[in-house]
Amino acid sequence: MEFGNTGRSLPAEKGAYMRLYWKQKKKGFDLIVENEDGDTFSVGGVRETKRGIEALAKTTGYDPGRAVKGIGSVEEGRTFVEQFEPWREFFPGSPLSIESDIVPLKQ
Repeated sequence: MEFGNTGRSLPAEKGAYMRLYWKQKKKGFDLIVENEDGDTFSVGGVRETKRGIEALAKTTGYDPGRAVKGIGSVEEGRTFVEQFEPWREFFPGSPLSIESDIVPLKQ
């Protein structure tokens, strides 16, 4: 599994500590899986654009149903992404649940 911009593959080993959380970005939020070394992988996101709010749950294949434009709120976008549980596709067997706190934008 490729994490962040490290350029290396990182297996999701059973028993390895991993986090799943929303991280604030400049124009929205990313749903992030992070391993114990601090390497991150985005499995989805919500963005505020000039055309409205867009949401995307990543997949290993092509599924246009996992992206939507014109959502009413960022919260609806997060719910849209979460319903697909995209982390399960990239990290099968890893018991992850989304942390309740959002990681704030770095200043």
